[in-house]
Amino acid sequence: MNAGGDDLFARPVAAIRLTDRQRLDWLRLARSENVGPRTFRELLNMFGSASAALDALPDLSRRGGGRTIRIASQADAEREMMVASHHDVRFVALGEPDYPDRLRRIASAPPLLALKGGSACFERPMIGLVGSRNASLAGLKMAAILAQGLGEAGFTTVSGLARGIDAAAHKASLATGTVAVLAGGQDRIYPPEHAPLADDIVRAGAVISEMPMGHEPRARDFPRRNRLIAGLSLGVVVVEAADRSGSLITARMALEENREVFAVPGSPLDPRAAGTNRLIKHGAVLVTEVEDILAVLQPILGHGVAEPAPDEGAPLTPADPGETARDRLAMLLGPVPAAVDDLVRASGLPVAAVRVLLLELELAGRLHRDAAGRVSLA
Repeated sequence: MNAGGDDLFARPVAAIRLTDRQRLDWLRLARSENVGPRTFRELLNMFGSASAALDALPDLSRRGGGRTIRIASQADAEREMMVASHHDVRFVALGEPDYPDRLRRIASAPPLLALKGGSACFERPMIGLVGSRNASLAGLKMAAILAQGLGEAGFTTVSGLARGIDAAAHKASLATGTVAVLAGGQDRIYPPEHAPLADDIVRAGAVISEMPMGHEPRARDFPRRNRLIAGLSLGVVVVEAADRSGSLITARMALEENREVFAVPGSPLDPRAAGTNRLIKHGAVLVTEVEDILAVLQPILGHGVAEPAPDEGAPLTPADPGETARDRLAMLLGPVPAAVDDLVRASGLPVAAVRVLLLELELAGRLHRDAAGRVSLA
């Protein structure tokens, strides 16, 4: 049983191009309240288009028991597109040719990427390279050596434009191509002193963000950014990371997406190496030179990337499942995450009805989905 049903975005993608009107609707839907990447995906699979999903949002939210949610207006979307164009930023939709293929495969892939630069760097295999902001001289040197070597071996490096290891990796691979992933909007480079570096990256690579133009990055936005670094990459290399650092979050997310994790060992006396040494203890590939990374990744590249089999099911035209079904599902939900397939079995409800009910709760702000897709009451 697959409670996820038909997923338009899991299919092998023939090149599609949104019309200007469709792109505007996609942006409106993506910027509407309580519509995250997974919810966006579910809405498009369910209704077939962003326009139809926008029309359905008020009723779905009301049936979920929430207040009326804010739906992004056409004027808001047009304004954001105008600001983006002023900064030479374009919006690339999930499934379009310029959208990074490996990122498309993760469940929480952003429906739209704000892209500045070219997309040619996405055609090469990508490798994440992250580490401490407060990096040691040895760490900075190692990051540069690895980034340059990976670039020369045909890889595009991916990092978060942060101080320390991220900046060293970007600078060392400017000639071969690098991708910077932002936690804020494209016009809110963080840290501000890296705005010139971002401009340099654009010349041979790309700067991307899923956040709205004008969005100032907050603490909670950096883990969201980190999932994109992991999603873009075949694997993630951690050069220096203290315990409980953001780089370890990136490594965990890489593991959740079945990516490889590499770590550069450090002195047990240096707290900046505590996280990387722990990763190695738990099975990360120990790295002392670029060949250690290539030895693992080249066989993976030789086998290519498996495509999911296409599912030719049509989008649903969901009806209201009714109060009895709503009560039955609500009784089964609680604070402990549950798999959707288990809810289908326990409730005895059709898969389509469970999908609609969960979507109602999510839009109403009453449902939480974890990284594994399990659901619980918020």
